[in-house]
Amino acid sequence: MSRSPVTLVVARASNGVIGRDGGLPWHISADLKRFKALTMGSVLVMGRKTFASLPGLLPGRRHVVLTRDTGWQAAGAEVASSVDDALALAGSAPISVIGGAEIFRLFLPVAGRIELTEVLRDVAGDTRIEDPRDGPEWHETAREDHSGEDPPFRFVTLERA
Repeated sequence: MSRSPVTLVVARASNGVIGRDGGLPWHISADLKRFKALTMGSVLVMGRKTFASLPGLLPGRRHVVLTRDTGWQAAGAEVASSVDDALALAGSAPISVIGGAEIFRLFLPVAGRIELTEVLRDVAGDTRIEDPRDGPEWHETAREDHSGEDPPFRFVTLERA
C-alpha cells in the first residue's frame, strides 16, 4: 500500500500567529469555505486541543487525533500516538493536517503540499508557527490574492520541491 498524500492546511498571520485562546483569531468566510473544499473526503489529523476547538465532528471527513494521552478518547475520533500511527490509520486516503502548531511541525517532514491562507497583517495570538517558505524545499505553485478584504488575505499553495 502506498503512503497517504499529506497536506498541511493552515491559516497564518504575517507574524506567525495561527491561534488565540484555543481558536482562530479572525473570521474569514472564504477561508472556511476553502477549508471545507480542501478537506472534504480526507482524513483530518489534529491535536487534542484542535479537536476540542471544533464545533463538532466535521461531516464527510474522518477525525484522527494525535495525543500522548493513551487514555484519551472522544466519540467520532480515532486516536493516534505518533505520526506513523496516524499515517497507518489513514491507509491510502488523503490526509489533511489541520493543527495545532506541534502537529504541523511533526507532519512537515512528510507533507507533500501546504495549503496556506496568509492573513496579511500582524495579529495578537498565543500559538505560532514559522513560515514554511523559510526552507528551500517548498515552492509556490498557486496564489490567489484577496487584498481588498478585511482582514486582507491570500491563498497560497506550496509543493515540496
